[in-house]
Amino acid sequence: MPALSPRSVLEGRSSNRAPIPLIIGLVVSGVCLLLALTFYLVQGGPVDVVIGTGLALPTAIVLIALILLIDRLEPEPQLNLWLAFGWGAGVAIIGALIVNTGSEILMAPALGPEFASAVTTSIVAPVVEESFKGALLLYLLWVRRHEIDGPTDGIVYAAMCGLGFALVENVLYYMQGLGAASGEIWVTVLIRGVIAPLGHPLYTAMTGLGVAYAATHRGPGRFFAVVGGWCGAVFLHALWNGSVTLAGFAGLVVAYLVEFLVLIGLIVVLVLDRKRLVRLIRTYLPAYIPSGLVQPGDVRMLGSLSGRRNARHWARTQAGTTGARAMGDYQLAATELALLHAHAEKATIPPEKFFARRDAILRLMRTARDAFFRRMPQAPPPPWARQERSGFFAPPAQLTAAQLPRYQQRPPGHQPPPGHRPPPPGPRPGWPGPPR
Repeated sequence: MPALSPRSVLEGRSSNRAPIPLIIGLVVSGVCLLLALTFYLVQGGPVDVVIGTGLALPTAIVLIALILLIDRLEPEPQLNLWLAFGWGAGVAIIGALIVNTGSEILMAPALGPEFASAVTTSIVAPVVEESFKGALLLYLLWVRRHEIDGPTDGIVYAAMCGLGFALVENVLYYMQGLGAASGEIWVTVLIRGVIAPLGHPLYTAMTGLGVAYAATHRGPGRFFAVVGGWCGAVFLHALWNGSVTLAGFAGLVVAYLVEFLVLIGLIVVLVLDRKRLVRLIRTYLPAYIPSGLVQPGDVRMLGSLSGRRNARHWARTQAGTTGARAMGDYQLAATELALLHAHAEKATIPPEKFFARRDAILRLMRTARDAFFRRMPQAPPPPWARQERSGFFAPPAQLTAAQLPRYQQRPPGHQPPPGHRPPPPGPRPGWPGPPR
């Protein structure tokens, strides 16, 4: 059996093959996207589809780059990101087209065409669209839960799904603008592509936050977090659609201000989560210093984006592409190790899975270090550890025997004797907790 590739180890896979459920999801998303484009061709013709796509792509490209920039410290698997984007652009779009259109047709005889359209836009569409987009996040929570390590991951997956949906939906709106009165197309592009391009990613991010909480916590609060996040997504979506449909320009301004405040809140959440991840690295990795795989200077380097970037640049100058790739694998593996301990501390991963994944991550760190030294056995001291040792820099022959941190476990129901000063909080019985 071939050894697992670094990507397979980082993604927690047991083989180098892409998981079948993810492949099926991508195929289904692609088929749905083709169906949506076929509908667009029937509605407006190939010229309008091409023009609408050309107008929608620049905004999508810029926003995808922004999401990938947010996801740099602990990047999500590319296949998962493609699935999220494809689900929004395919499954969610075709599902929304069918349900929204069917609902409007069914309500029109009783409510009248205009009122039925307003109800569909303001109430039905937000519920339907956020449900279809949220289904992808629930799928990831169910089968890829270990990939969601905090709020940033929930926001990233939600935003990618929302961007896929917005891209394909914008093509339809731009096609309608091309067939309307002169100049309306540019108003549509200005509003949807420039003034408020973050609408769908912002709405679905609420569901993403709820799913992220459910992935990193235990107890009944997980259910309420997911439902609350979905309700927040529907509310923001309905606020925007309803303001545009029912309240005109004044309602649009109010909705824009509310969603701008929500955007500021999400930025704060991302910044705090970045600090949390750095804190986890500094908390859990020092216990692995006796193993020789990390040293104090490495912990400082791993806790800084600029430090990581400089380390990869140093590795590239010393050992070319092989060195840069080895350093990237080492950095990501160390980050995953810290996040793994965070899951263990909250008891959101079974002990056997914790130890199996920890062993795989440690092997990847060793493999990355050894690959660098096979390429450059006489490298100079790295810039982040000139006056001290480095777990990545020290050759394998100079490393001490692997000494992994031990864990203290307390029996269930254990109570300290009266007057005894309790030790620092330890792990739950049977669970690996923070290194001592």
